[in-house]
Amino acid sequence: MNGPIVAKGSVKSVMRTALITGITGQDGSYLAEFLLEQGYRVVGMQRRTSTETVGRIAHLTDKIDLVQGDLLDMLSLIELMKHYQPDEVYNLAAQSFVPTSWQQPVLTGEFTGLGVTRVLEAIRLIKPDTRFYQASSSEMFGKVQEVPQRETTSFYPRSPYGVSKVYGHWITVNYRESYDLFACSGILFNHESPRRGVEFVTRKVTHGVARIKLGLDKELRLGNLDAQRDWGFAGDYVQAMWRMLQQNAPDDFVVSTGRTHSVQRLCELAFEAAGLNWENYVEVDPRFIRPAEVDLLVGDSSKARAVLGWEPNVSFEEMIALMVDSDIRLLRDDSAPVGMLPRS
Repeated sequence: MNGPIVAKGSVKSVMRTALITGITGQDGSYLAEFLLEQGYRVVGMQRRTSTETVGRIAHLTDKIDLVQGDLLDMLSLIELMKHYQPDEVYNLAAQSFVPTSWQQPVLTGEFTGLGVTRVLEAIRLIKPDTRFYQASSSEMFGKVQEVPQRETTSFYPRSPYGVSKVYGHWITVNYRESYDLFACSGILFNHESPRRGVEFVTRKVTHGVARIKLGLDKELRLGNLDAQRDWGFAGDYVQAMWRMLQQNAPDDFVVSTGRTHSVQRLCELAFEAAGLNWENYVEVDPRFIRPAEVDLLVGDSSKARAVLGWEPNVSFEEMIALMVDSDIRLLRDDSAPVGMLPRS
């Protein structure tokens, strides 16, 4: 999938405009890079804050329109739709950290659930021919009802975050069926990169390994080492988002690798990448055990592969090695770009 991709059936090259909410996050930064490569005008929405939050897209700020808006503020969304008239909207903004959703369940519901409705309403009122992508999540499956999980699997969320994502998912379906909007949901399983926040377990592990390798720490404290996830590379997954909005009809798709790995295996690979033995450094800490654990998530992405022509390119092993290397360089204050794959 290297290089620009041309949508099927396109006759002439016309610059399209894409609005990305949550552009300063991991997925937003990779999606912005990808859309720029496809020739889009990219408008990125970020919340007004008193601190700098554009680190992941610092290398893109002269190529995109960075604007203020908020999923809690309906008027700001309407004004953005009026001003930019986007052809595509990618709703990636959310309160996305599962442990925080227990500490701030109401705020999580406002952003991650009702925020989706506000975006959809702005589209319906201002430009109903806009194509909409909703970032759904494998956390909606929670206490899984079948293995592997596919588009037809029943949801059983196990956190306020998962519950909020279920609302966002079904309101997207509802607006598609009620108002004939081109609205899609991507049910993305865990996807990681060097741009992942350090609070998430993959990055917590790779960053911790880097600190131990450089003599800055002596141990890494984690929760449930037996939890299993279907982990892929974020740079691959954003391409599936785009492909969903290039189809003739809107639909929902599971995006996953179909392979599971335990947190222990994650540790083994990360420490191995740094030439260390994980057993000498990892300690289980009950403080990091979830109130309601999600033990096993593994997705069936056969529909996305068949309909969208999508498939993951970066393996779990390659991704973890990339993340460890990136974190070591980051702590050494290496100036190399973060999260970029080597060019072949």
